[in-house]
Amino acid sequence: QVQPVESGGGLVHAGGSLRLSCTASGPTFSNHVMRWYRQAPGKQRELVASISTGGMTNYAESVKGRFTISRDNAKKTVYLQMASLRPGDADVYYCNALGRLTHREYWGQGTQVTVSS
Repeated sequence: QVQPVESGGGLVHAGGSLRLSCTASGPTFSNHVMRWYRQAPGKQRELVASISTGGMTNYAESVKGRFTISRDNAKKTVYLQMASLRPGDADVYYCNALGRLTHREYWGQGTQVTVSS
């Protein structure tokens, strides 16, 4: 029903900025909680940020004040604006959609973020 597709990953120098986008097709995007996760090789997938259907946001402590999650329901897109990037932020970032009513989850394919020191 919802097919998240991420884009915007790439290489950035430490201290730089990058914006990730995730477009989730489907007629009920506005009824989905949208979340960004990240995962490094050999590590558990970590919740980075989430935004509710009502626009309430939550962030991992490690990114608070540096990352901003937002959504544009008209474009069926969620964004992750990343600033002051650190080498520790270098991971594959995944977009996740959680249906508020269905409780179904949908995952994107991931986009690589590389931060050079």
